[in-house]
Amino acid sequence: MAKNTQKFGLPVDFEPMEAKSSAELPAEEGWQYEPKWDGFRCLAFKDGDAVDLRAKSGKPLGRYFPEVLALLGDLPIGSMVVDGELVIEIEGKLSFEAMQMRLHPAESRVRKLSASTPAKLVLFDILFSPDGVSQVNTPLKTRRAKLEAVISPFQRTESLVLSPYTTDYTLARAWLSQAGNGGIDGVVCKRLDGTYEPGVRAMIKVKRLRTADCVVGGFRYESKSKEVGSLLLGLYNAGGELDHVGFTSTIADADRAALTERLEARREAPGFTGKAPGGPSRWSTGRSGNWEPVKPDLVVEVRFDHVTGRRFRHGTKLMRWRPDKKPAQCTYEQIEGASMQDPTS
Repeated sequence: MAKNTQKFGLPVDFEPMEAKSSAELPAEEGWQYEPKWDGFRCLAFKDGDAVDLRAKSGKPLGRYFPEVLALLGDLPIGSMVVDGELVIEIEGKLSFEAMQMRLHPAESRVRKLSASTPAKLVLFDILFSPDGVSQVNTPLKTRRAKLEAVISPFQRTESLVLSPYTTDYTLARAWLSQAGNGGIDGVVCKRLDGTYEPGVRAMIKVKRLRTADCVVGGFRYESKSKEVGSLLLGLYNAGGELDHVGFTSTIADADRAALTERLEARREAPGFTGKAPGGPSRWSTGRSGNWEPVKPDLVVEVRFDHVTGRRFRHGTKLMRWRPDKKPAQCTYEQIEGASMQDPTS
């Protein structure tokens, strides 16, 4: 159901506005707070019955979510471009694992999953409205009213909803305190008077658990083993170079063999184009200092505690792989101010 990029109100390679991490919610007036959903960010392009879904990375998502393509295609709306999040609920909780299972090469498998665990599209912004007008340069407060006018008549609890929002700081803190455990992932903060800035980290995100999306630029083998022992993590600096910023070794034993094979197939120098790994740190004295560079096309989300000198102070915890994220989006901006304490702890 995808269509030529020029037939939609905006090109399908239009970049979504992004967020930078913060340890605290902004408390002054002029902010709108929204739940941060634990799914795949999605820009949805519609022109009649033609629909295209794009991930934050710019990759097409429609093939993996045919039920959402059909839903949007059937809406009696001529054209629109909306911003939101694809999520899947299982037993009342959001399941990122179920989202990842959709990224399967077999169409028959995707169709089966779309019937057994259908996805829901949660919308929070509109970039092109059915009246044929771009809303990109319109303030958020006006965009939200426009989104509600367009989508409210067609909301369906199980498949298409508007994200709640508030301007109440106290309520936003309550949302943040309840984040995690299969619910929302945190809180996103947006300026009410702000325009939509494609590709810019103009929003603020606050999570109970501090995480960052990192590029895998290399790996080390386990000591006295030919299986992967740790992943070497990188973030892109302002010059576009990939700097080594730390490692994660929390790899399940059952996953090591397959992961080793996957990484070895991606061996490619230099791995890191900026600061490269040195020998083993004092946190991993039993591991060889040798490391293997890989093609920087894999993204992982890791949990960390402190950042010192623009590096993770200790080893990180591997949370999950992020095939929906573009490596170039893994920048230092994510961890600015990350040495601050979590206000909800």
